[in-house]
Amino acid sequence: MNFLSDPRWSEAWGHLGDYLGSHVRVSLAAIALGLLVSLPLAIVARNRPVLRSLLLSLASIVQTVPGLALLALFYPLLLAAASLTLKWFGFGFSAFGFLPAVLALALYSMLPVLRNTVTGLRGIEPQVLEAAQGVGMTPLQSLVQVELPLALPVMMAGVRTAAVWVIGTATLSTPIGQTSLGNYIFAGLQTQNWVFVLFGCAAAALLALAVDQLLALLESGLKARSRLRTALGGAGIAALIAATLVPSLARTPANYVVGAKTFAEQYVLAALIGERLRDAGHSATTRAGLGSNVIFQALVNGDIDVYVDYSGTLWTNQFHHMGLKPRQQLLADLKAELARQDVTLLGELGFENAYALVMPKKRAEKYGIHSVSDLATIAPALSIAGDYEFFSRPEWTALRTAYGLNFREQRQMQPDFMYAAVASGEVDVIAGYTSDGLIAKYDLVTLSDPKAVIPPYDAVLLLAPKRAEDQALRDALRPLLGRIDIATMREANLRAAGGDGNASPDAVARWLWDKIQSKK
Repeated sequence: MNFLSDPRWSEAWGHLGDYLGSHVRVSLAAIALGLLVSLPLAIVARNRPVLRSLLLSLASIVQTVPGLALLALFYPLLLAAASLTLKWFGFGFSAFGFLPAVLALALYSMLPVLRNTVTGLRGIEPQVLEAAQGVGMTPLQSLVQVELPLALPVMMAGVRTAAVWVIGTATLSTPIGQTSLGNYIFAGLQTQNWVFVLFGCAAAALLALAVDQLLALLESGLKARSRLRTALGGAGIAALIAATLVPSLARTPANYVVGAKTFAEQYVLAALIGERLRDAGHSATTRAGLGSNVIFQALVNGDIDVYVDYSGTLWTNQFHHMGLKPRQQLLADLKAELARQDVTLLGELGFENAYALVMPKKRAEKYGIHSVSDLATIAPALSIAGDYEFFSRPEWTALRTAYGLNFREQRQMQPDFMYAAVASGEVDVIAGYTSDGLIAKYDLVTLSDPKAVIPPYDAVLLLAPKRAEDQALRDALRPLLGRIDIATMREANLRAAGGDGNASPDAVARWLWDKIQSKK
């Protein structure tokens, strides 16, 4: 099939209005907030060397923090602040998505605005300032009528830089729940949908270039004192904002928000849930690419309505229980634990997706490795790779303690990339997932856990507190309970990870529903 005729292009176009509108909205709010804070600070600090040095140093330090880390840090801070305001004043606010993204991006925008505003104001000839004073202007009149107009072209260059930085960094806001053009990139990486990755990168780049060129036109108009250029630049920016925001603002809010974590299986299951809701006559949208802790808190706070989690993840990672129990006992205790937070465990889907140590089958046979106990004897000579969460999770600590594992090297990778890496010999062992179809595709083997360190990982459907009595939601999702076996889920995951040509999560979800229906 010709690359350009790939049906995933049309699917990508279908998401553009939502993703682009949300991206522009969060970028615009962040730039506006950054300007609102930076400009007054720069004006106050322009003639105060100590304050000026302090502000520029702090803004420079912010720039050294990776964008994704800065965005992620605001989520727990705002979550704590929301809890305090609810406790002290009787009201809370959402710490999910838009607010943490705006605050983090506004901080990112401050350095170029501060630096260029100070540079522009301090670059004005002293004779000009003396002339302003000589004609009787007050300091405020001098600032407004003389200094700012003269410094404006330099200031606009800083605004241009800030706008490009914010638009680019906004693609990283997806993991904290803010819809953006980054949704294309994160989804594409997890499902090996390179059309989505390319589309998201191109869309973000074109948006940044368009904004930069329009601001450049505005800047040149101000510098040349050309009203026409200034008006064209301003009108172009206004038109661009209107064209991207109006379609998304006009869209009717969805009845339900479905959450998804950061790997292919989650994208497929979220698409399946959304399809079931739409077939039942409801509208649904998806917030995908969320971390384990972020997605659970989003559910508790009502920012999402439903998602699929795993019993072992909730038991060890969310509730920090270390003791292992039989599967049914763990599920019963987990259900009670969730109920204390008003979260409903609707039921199990029918398969388990546990962590397991995985290596090439031929290499395992060559060294006689069948279990984690066998692996421990040669681990010091081997390297291991895991996803971004694994090495900080209790399961890894428990495995190391129980088996005395001590690998030569630990690496973190995108989940889907791990399998190709271990198959090609880039790493020796990976922490894979038992329901992943890539295990069969790359001829890998999962190592047994004779000490039963890894807890059960049954896939379970969770409902938000506000949906506890939502009978329509329960009725739409009940046909999924107990209907997906491990073999079917592995095949679905393989299809979503590129094992079936151009299959997108939505297409795989439709295939999965057909399989469920055929088993009636």
